Amino acid sequence: MTKIPKSVDTERIRKTAEAYYRNLDYYCSEAIVKTINEEFDLGYPEEVIKLASGFPIGMGGSGCSCGAVVGGIMALGMVFGRTAPKDEQVKKCMALAHELHEKFRTRHTVLCCRILTKDMELGSSIHMQQCVEFTGEVAEETAKIIIRELAGSFE
Repeated sequence: MTKIPKSVDTERIRKTAEAYYRNLDYYCSEAIVKTINEEFDLGYPEEVIKLASGFPIGMGGSGCSCGAVVGGIMALGMVFGRTAPKDEQVKKCMALAHELHEKFRTRHTVLCCRILTKDMELGSSIHMQQCVEFTGEVAEETAKIIIRELAGSFE
């Protein structure tokens, strides 16, 4: 079972994910997967970032589900997902994914990238700022869920 590293700081997680996006090192989903993997010392190889590379800009630029939320859900799966067939652990992972989805939807009304970025030019400063903020917000919320759930598993 994954343990919470003593050095985990949700504000640092937010800032790290935001910096990866702001510096154009990674897009939203990639930045979140990389940050959670590093900060929680999950031990996945850097190649895990490749799994998140198709989701930015609403799933490959299609404008559908926000890539940041997808990245957060992927990160939850890295901690709480299953590898064995029929493992009931998937139910917990799905519940946590739903929780993250609903937190974002409650704050921003929708998850549709096309609507979230309506009237914004792709790559403009306002578009970048919003997506950087979404990336940080989702990384931090994902980390809070992980910390809460892992802390509860050791009680």
